[in-house]
Amino acid sequence: MTGYDAPKSIYGPVSDWTTDFDHGDPEYNRHAHAIWAELRDKCPVAHSDRYGGTWLPVTHEHVREIAYDTENFTSRAVVVSTEVPLDPAPIGGAPPITSDPPFHHEARRIVLPPFSPKKIAEWEPEIRRMCNELLDTMEAEAKNGLTIDAAIQYAQHIPVNVIARMLGFPLEDQDLFREFVHDILENINLDPQDRIAAFERIDAYLKAQIDDHIANPRDDLTGYLLDVELFGEKIPHELVGGFILLLLVAGIDTTWSAIGSSLWHLATHADDRRRLVNDPSLMNTAIEEFLRAYAPVTMARLVAKDHDFHGCPMKKDEWVLLPFPAANLDPAEFPDADKVLIDRAENRHAAFGLGIHRCLGSNLARLELRVAVEEFIKRFPDFELAHGEEGVVWSVGQIRGPRQLPVRVA
Repeated sequence: MTGYDAPKSIYGPVSDWTTDFDHGDPEYNRHAHAIWAELRDKCPVAHSDRYGGTWLPVTHEHVREIAYDTENFTSRAVVVSTEVPLDPAPIGGAPPITSDPPFHHEARRIVLPPFSPKKIAEWEPEIRRMCNELLDTMEAEAKNGLTIDAAIQYAQHIPVNVIARMLGFPLEDQDLFREFVHDILENINLDPQDRIAAFERIDAYLKAQIDDHIANPRDDLTGYLLDVELFGEKIPHELVGGFILLLLVAGIDTTWSAIGSSLWHLATHADDRRRLVNDPSLMNTAIEEFLRAYAPVTMARLVAKDHDFHGCPMKKDEWVLLPFPAANLDPAEFPDADKVLIDRAENRHAAFGLGIHRCLGSNLARLELRVAVEEFIKRFPDFELAHGEEGVVWSVGQIRGPRQLPVRVA
C-alpha cells in the first residue's frame, strides 16, 4: 500500500453526530475523541438510521453492560455494514469472535494455546529484526532529505508480516492481506452484492491456502487448526477458514493501527517523546497508556431480540457499536481520562475488549507494539509530523488508526 484513499459513505456527510452518526464517514475517526465527548454529554446512547439502524453507547458503564450481555446481544456479526451476514449463531463466520455461548467457549479454547505468553515471547527477536530492517530503509531515505511515512513504511508491515509467518502464508501476498482487511473493515458501504463478492474472493484465497497445507503439511498455525479437534472431531475445513479469517484480519489492522497511533502521539507530543527516549523504564506504562487513549477497536453486536436498553427501544437485528476507546476516555472511569499520562500507574483499560470476547491475541499485540515503538524512537529520537495534522490520514470504520503518517526526522 503506497497511499490511501479513504472510502466515502454512501449515506453522505453527517449533519448531526447525535442523531445521524456514521463511523463510515472519514471525519468520524479523525475527530473521534471530540465526537465521543460531545455524545457523552448530550446523548450517551446515540442512534442513527444508517445501516438499517445503529446504536452507539459511549460511556464505560453502557459499553461494559452490552459487552457482557450475551442474551440480548448476539455476536454473529461484528462489523457494521450494509450487509448482515446470514451465518447463524452460535458459530458465525469467524469464530470465536462471531460465536455466542455455549459454542464460544469451545472455539476460544482451541485458539488460545498458540497465543500463550510463552509462545508469543519467542517471536520477539524476529519482530525486532523486522523492525530494524524497515528502519534501515527509512533512515537511508531520511538522510537523503526525504519524508518518511511511519504508517505506510513501518506500522502496516509489522503485524502483516508476523501473522503471515504464523499462518504459513506466502509473504509475497502481504499487499493482498491488506486489501482483504480494507474490504472487510473499511469498504462497509458497498452494495451488499459487491460486499458478498469481496468475501467470496477472500474465501477462495483461504481455501487455496488450506488445500496447500493439506497437500504439503507443515508446522504452523494453519496446520495446527487443521489438526486440532473440536468435540472429538477435526474441524471442518470451512470452519478452519473462519478461524483463519479472524486471525488474519484481527491480527493485522488492530496492531498496525495501535502502532501508528502511538507514533502519532510521540510525533505530536515532544515532551512525552523526549521523556520516553531518556527513560526507557517508562516504556511498559507508556504502552498501556497508548492502548487506553488510542485503543483501535470498536466491536459490534446485533440486537438479538427487541430490548429496552435504559429507555432506548432497540429492535431485533439493529446494530450496536461498542467503542472500547470511548469507554477508555470516560472520566467516570479514569481520572484525567482526556490526558495521556505515560506514567499512569493504574490502568485497567478496555483496549482489548470486555466480556467473553476479550482479545485472545493481546500478548502478541502488546509485544509488537512495544518493540515497534522501542526501535522507532531508538533510531529516530527526534521526529515530528512533516505536514502537520493535514498530512495525517485516518482510517475509516471500526478500527481507528493513521493510514498515512508522514514524519520528518532530525
